[in-house]
Amino acid sequence: MANLNGATSDLRTKFLEVYSVLKSELLNDPAFEWTDNSRQWVERMLDYNVPGGKLNRGLSVIDSYELLKEGKELTEEEVFLASALGWCIEWLQAYFLVLDDIMDNSHTRRGQPCWFRVPKVGLIAANDGIILRNHIPRILKKHFREKPYYVDLLDLFNEVEFQTASGQMIDLITTIEGEKDLSKYSLPLHRRIVQYKTAYYSFYIPVACALLMANENLDDHIDVKNILIDMGIYFQVQDDYLDCFGDPERIGKIGTDIEDFKCSWLVVKALELCNEEQKKILFEHYGKEDPADVAKIKALYNDINLQGVFAEYESKSYEKLISSIEAQPSKAVQAVLKSFLGKIYKRQK
Repeated sequence: MANLNGATSDLRTKFLEVYSVLKSELLNDPAFEWTDNSRQWVERMLDYNVPGGKLNRGLSVIDSYELLKEGKELTEEEVFLASALGWCIEWLQAYFLVLDDIMDNSHTRRGQPCWFRVPKVGLIAANDGIILRNHIPRILKKHFREKPYYVDLLDLFNEVEFQTASGQMIDLITTIEGEKDLSKYSLPLHRRIVQYKTAYYSFYIPVACALLMANENLDDHIDVKNILIDMGIYFQVQDDYLDCFGDPERIGKIGTDIEDFKCSWLVVKALELCNEEQKKILFEHYGKEDPADVAKIKALYNDINLQGVFAEYESKSYEKLISSIEAQPSKAVQAVLKSFLGKIYKRQK
């Protein structure tokens, strides 16, 4: 990871080239008789949903694999395969987001209309989500069929998809319209939702892919998994914090967690720290669309110094993560974990 800045843009360019290769393979998949129409639809759908994000999850497979190889120059094939696995994670993300946006009735994603809001798409987006999900085993079959870790890869993607969908379920059933009850929100519930809905696919799977490529057995790295899950939870708490206190210009979206009655770390902490008077305000104004209600919640957050509470949480989490990382026997694994932590510590967006 020497000269990060030069390397990163170069790595990103290489990574995007692999996207083009995978896309053209999928658009010529011999298992289906393509027409111009169907090919154009899938291509437009892929270009709209897959490569548009920050690509952090995908790029970190290559990053992590490089660190596991301890500075040995990667072959062209290794770069291609690590990139292909990175893209499988980006495909998984796209699949979740396309369907999540329908479930949440969202309007925008990554600064453009949600896919199902695009004219002529509508609920065809549900089937597009299924197609995105099915592209993953196609990519894996084409490029990893002969690898000794092929079954482990299939297993990993299936397991993480199940965990993520189950996390989404807890999130959805906790916020059912007409059953808005703040008293069921707690730190353990917040942790469960985040662990399953976000941490596995955002933090664990990129490193797990790199470990499998390096011929490691995932069962030997349970502690690595646990550290990455904790990192994912820390990341989501930052996200919850930025949703309320971040600069919308900087994070690229306007936070709506308060209006949406989200089980955010902030509201869970507020419930812990409030006196009875303040609790009344929370129960009365949380989850309401009106900007006046939102302003009351934000004022309350300031009264109980949630920004200070978060700053303390952030430094405590960082210290705890660093000491767990440094207890790892392998220096290469330590480097992977520290590289992840370095990217998110004290982030502003």
